[in-house]
Amino acid sequence: MSLKAFHLVFILLSILFSFVFGIWGVMSGGTAELVLGVISLVGMVGMSVYLFFFLKKFKHVSYL
Repeated sequence: MSLKAFHLVFILLSILFSFVFGIWGVMSGGTAELVLGVISLVGMVGMSVYLFFFLKKFKHVSYL
């Protein structure tokens, strides 16, 4: 597995886990969970933007 493929998988899993944690935090009742959930969802958006620019920059590098 190339470094590009590993990076892509790692970022996609980070986005998925951040989304799940963010939804859990928002749906929970406490104030701390709500704050952490919102921060997690904002981080998910940031990682999605990063993924877009990463794929745009390294489109000429193969996955193998």
